[in-house]
Amino acid sequence: MKPAALEVLRMSRICRMVLATCLGSFVLVIFYFQSMLHPVMRRNPFGMDICCRKGSRSPLQELYNPTQLELSNTAILHQIRRDQVTDTCRANSVSSRKRRVLTPNDLKHLVVDEDHEMIYCYVPKVACTNWKRVMMVLTGRGKYNDPMEIPANEAHVSSNLKTLNQYSIPEINHRLKNYMKFLFVREPFERLVSAYRNKFTQKYNTSFHKRYGTKIVRRQRKNATQEALRKGDDVKFEEFVAYLIDPHTQKEEPFNEHWQTVYSLCHPCHIHYDLIGKYETLEEDSNYILQLAGVGSYLKFPTYAKSTRTTDEMTTEFFQNISSEHQTQLYEVYKLDFLMFNYSVPSYLKLE
Repeated sequence: MKPAALEVLRMSRICRMVLATCLGSFVLVIFYFQSMLHPVMRRNPFGMDICCRKGSRSPLQELYNPTQLELSNTAILHQIRRDQVTDTCRANSVSSRKRRVLTPNDLKHLVVDEDHEMIYCYVPKVACTNWKRVMMVLTGRGKYNDPMEIPANEAHVSSNLKTLNQYSIPEINHRLKNYMKFLFVREPFERLVSAYRNKFTQKYNTSFHKRYGTKIVRRQRKNATQEALRKGDDVKFEEFVAYLIDPHTQKEEPFNEHWQTVYSLCHPCHIHYDLIGKYETLEEDSNYILQLAGVGSYLKFPTYAKSTRTTDEMTTEFFQNISSEHQTQLYEVYKLDFLMFNYSVPSYLKLE
């Protein structure tokens, strides 16, 4: 074959290859734009088709760059709460930032919702059972429909929710920077009385009686009976308080999560929380968060009247038999929670 003919043949092959490559690229581009115009749809827990989070505004964007130009009263309120935490951390830098670096173990209370780019730090005795139920609906991808249909014990099964300590360090940092972080707080001593009533006055909580009740009776009760030492099911509130302020207790092991301080559970001086909900405004704050997540139209925070709820009046009664010395020492333990979340010193306290 002549050199000229070979050259023409070679050029023809090259043209075909270029054309194939161009066509392939064109198909990829068409596929890309189709996927942008027709994103994958997923079914929400209530049977409504909603688009995936990709391409839509995140809760963090909705919070700090709202669609509406004017900030709502709710947004302003949460800004005030954020500022209160920041100011308290700055003013109490020595006690609030004892450690400069958090370990993954410090993040085990931070529940991650990948679909809606949110992180919730749960605090026991501050509606955490219902919030865990809501998080299971949000992360369940259709497995759960109604939060209140999820049994309370199932909400506390650790494998049902993913926590931040399960991620790698780069993944943790990315989520802390880009996801909306929130927690809920409660008047510290009301929360403490609620924990005591739940864990030490209910006969079914035998695990707490065995682990903590027997220890408290042994340390704080003179002439305790053998039955009380064995069962630990009749701990008095005064003994519980004495146990909490005992330096030996704090040196021995960290507080149980049900009476641990919020700043020790959620580390608000190390982690910037975008929203701080309060037990006193639970329904409003919860539904505001769900609204920011884009699910407020079909998912509401569960509310129900609970006659056994610990109230301020109940808390006052429990503290009547606590000496002013012990009240003062106990206040020092929970002082940062009072200051950070803007709770005033209770009027029933007799501080020294």
